[in-house]
Amino acid sequence: MEAIKRIHHISAIVGHPQTTLEFYRDVLGLKFVKRTVNFDDPGVYHLYFGDDDANPGTIMTFFNWVNAHDGRVGSGQVGRIAFRIPKDSLDEWQSHLEKHDTHTRLTGLFNQPTLEFTDRHGLALALIEGEETAESTKIIGFHGSVLLSSQPDLTANTLTTDMGLVEAGTTDYYYHFETIGEERHHIIIPREALRDGRWGVGTVHHIAWSVPDKESHRQWQDRLAREGYGVTEIKSRHYFDAIYLKEKGDVVFEYATDTPGFFIDETKEEAGSSLMLPPWYEAHRATYEAALPELHA
Repeated sequence: MEAIKRIHHISAIVGHPQTTLEFYRDVLGLKFVKRTVNFDDPGVYHLYFGDDDANPGTIMTFFNWVNAHDGRVGSGQVGRIAFRIPKDSLDEWQSHLEKHDTHTRLTGLFNQPTLEFTDRHGLALALIEGEETAESTKIIGFHGSVLLSSQPDLTANTLTTDMGLVEAGTTDYYYHFETIGEERHHIIIPREALRDGRWGVGTVHHIAWSVPDKESHRQWQDRLAREGYGVTEIKSRHYFDAIYLKEKGDVVFEYATDTPGFFIDETKEEAGSSLMLPPWYEAHRATYEAALPELHA
């Protein structure tokens, strides 16, 4: 089996959907890819953002828990999420964010200049320059993420031994890995565990790893089960198939297929304009629409 080559998507818990839309589309410039519901809790929005073609490796998704309590960031969660931007665009992005009332801080978290900030719901984000140059300064996709493991050594072993990531500059304080795909997504694991996290607004629910198709997806399900992980059944998410597990450091991992993709039920131009439901929820559309908060796109 091939190693995991990239992140597929990352899913976070935030507050009001209008605030989410206005920040990720209007401030960060991501495309509003999909307006749907949480398939496991259809009274809640599930909003998707990404690049213009909705490619895996660029997709950030949100469960909108309106009026919910703030979460507590800690062990067993995904931490700061880093987006990649074109080379020589960091200063322009810093100025842009500050003009939009978003405080920034320059660090070296990913072993290079890392522009840290938070979204309107307190979610920890960052921007990092890639090697690509471009005419625009638009976000390219993910650069990587921090995993806040309760058992850092065991999570590191999962990433390398079971998933095929490679070491990239580990220090006394952090494990640092990269995926083997062309995106070279970076994963940082602090070597000292934090106190346990608590789900709520401003926390990340899971990180999803990209698997090319249904056949390899079943192979990954079998392999992970043989290695002792509590893998779920395959779940249809309409735009991809998914399996889930809690790895040995308690971070929720998803493995998601790249196919069939996000434009199977609406065109690229229509994306995000209407509430899209999978066929098995269409009979309840009126109920769900009445329960969901207004969202003006």
